[in-house]
Amino acid sequence: MIALGRVWSPVSILKGLCVPGRPNVLFIVIDQLRADCVFGALAEHLEMPNLRALSDDAVRFDRHFSVTSPCGPSRVSLLSAQYAMNHRAVRNGTPFCADTPTFGTVMSDAGMRPRLYGYTDHAIDPRGLAEDDPRLATYEGLAPGFDEIVRLRQETDVTCWEDHLRARGYDVPPYPDTYIPNGDTPDAPAFYAAEDSDTAYLTDRVLEDLPKQAPGWCALVAYVRPHPPLVAPAPYNIMYKGADMPGPKICAHDHPFLPIAARKNPISSLVEGFPDLQPTLENIKMLRALYFGLATEVDAHIGRLIQWLKESDQYDDTLIVVTADHGETLGDFGLWSKTNYFDASLHVPLIIRSPDGARGHVVDAPSESIDVTPTILEHLGIDVPHSMDGRSLGAFLKGQEPENWREASFSEIDLGDPALPTLFQTELGIELDACNLAILRTERYKLVQFAADLPPLLFDMDDAGEAKNIAEDPDKIRILLDLSRQMLCHRMRNPDGMFSRTMVTSRGLEVGTA
Repeated sequence: MIALGRVWSPVSILKGLCVPGRPNVLFIVIDQLRADCVFGALAEHLEMPNLRALSDDAVRFDRHFSVTSPCGPSRVSLLSAQYAMNHRAVRNGTPFCADTPTFGTVMSDAGMRPRLYGYTDHAIDPRGLAEDDPRLATYEGLAPGFDEIVRLRQETDVTCWEDHLRARGYDVPPYPDTYIPNGDTPDAPAFYAAEDSDTAYLTDRVLEDLPKQAPGWCALVAYVRPHPPLVAPAPYNIMYKGADMPGPKICAHDHPFLPIAARKNPISSLVEGFPDLQPTLENIKMLRALYFGLATEVDAHIGRLIQWLKESDQYDDTLIVVTADHGETLGDFGLWSKTNYFDASLHVPLIIRSPDGARGHVVDAPSESIDVTPTILEHLGIDVPHSMDGRSLGAFLKGQEPENWREASFSEIDLGDPALPTLFQTELGIELDACNLAILRTERYKLVQFAADLPPLLFDMDDAGEAKNIAEDPDKIRILLDLSRQMLCHRMRNPDGMFSRTMVTSRGLEVGTA
């Protein structure tokens, strides 16, 4: 049977919360972790032993990209398996349509309701809600279909972790002062100890709850770190020395996007309490060291989860998926944060260990964040709704190459705001609906196309990469045109597919497969 979309049947309501015989699912999402910290150019500078050990016992996807950014849109794409051009929840705070099938709703309808530890950054569909509904006051809402076991937020309603700190005797300041370092420099330690950090707290709660669950459980564990504000508890705040950190990549091209993006997210936006922090090389390396420390802390606690699986004899009965919602530019090309076209903001790790899958296998074919949910569903024998744009990575998990796999990956970022116009709108005079960009990556080349009247960018990743724009090189015009054609074809092939294979006929409802 092919699923049209969300299944609203009496049978699904009567199903239990786990299915005997199905493997457990441990789905870990790390916030703002760029791929090359785990495997790549930065990996030699920081310790991530647990993720690397897991990779040796699993399948690693080296060309894996988030299809959008920042947090809210990227998580909507991850859970709905839709490109941003289809789900249209393109900003933190843009509502997500309630009738769109997601990881949570499809799993729930199949009787394997996922347990959430952390957050989903879901702006609720406002239709049918009262204007004073408190859920309309935050983008950090709960995606449908989950049982929220641990409610962890960074900006709003963070009482569970704050209450934990108070119970431990801390004097907890109001947000965002919670993230001001306890000292005169950004690399001073947090006011809380490492065993009481948000990362430790979340892991502790997972390890309190999961042992109580019957086999066949599904858990989404969403870590806040290494997302800014960059403040780390001792010893992670000084685990790495700034002087030992690699410097940022330097941009050799000019584009109207770059100075606006640099002003929108200055280095001072990565920390609390230092509004005048300047992007000197010393400060850039200091913040990189902090980021690395927070990433290592997350790795340590993921190691605790994996160790528990092994000690409880569930490791070989659990589908383990580890990824990130998006990356972080970390000062490369003069930029910070993740709403830009550089790979650092969208290239994220993906490691999947299937109970019966390949071990130590590295996939170099392009994969996208929208592929994760279909992969989990297929592995569990659950139909993938037609609304989902992603494709299962199941063949790769067996060490095989799927037929007709994509040759390029696609991402898009919205740069506008209908409520508070951004610098891109006000200073470049871009209308809201044109304030976005799209990215197409082949094995060698990368095209950045703007909806507004801004020049495109073309990068040769086998040469100078993202440092040099070759779009105006007359010898590269055919490459530019070919990638533009591929991007157009991609958009034509991937409109919303909810009912694209469904027909109402004289014979009744008929559903095709292709």
